[in-house]
Amino acid sequence: MAPIPNPPEEPRDNPDAYVGLEAPSAERRAREHGWSTVRKLPPGAIITMEYRFGRLNFEVEDGRVKRAWKG
Repeated sequence: MAPIPNPPEEPRDNPDAYVGLEAPSAERRAREHGWSTVRKLPPGAIITMEYRFGRLNFEVEDGRVKRAWKG
């Protein structure tokens, strides 16, 4: 039987720390902290709910991060 793969650890970063930042600065910071994918979304966007390891989602309104979450 093949071993169960262990994915690399996600960045130890609090998504709430991005709320209120300007979107370009938040994206730059997220990449510096090790997030492999950063997704910027408008408020109310319809998105798939599958969890993606290493992805940080931003809800951006008026150029600022209104909400941030993993996956």
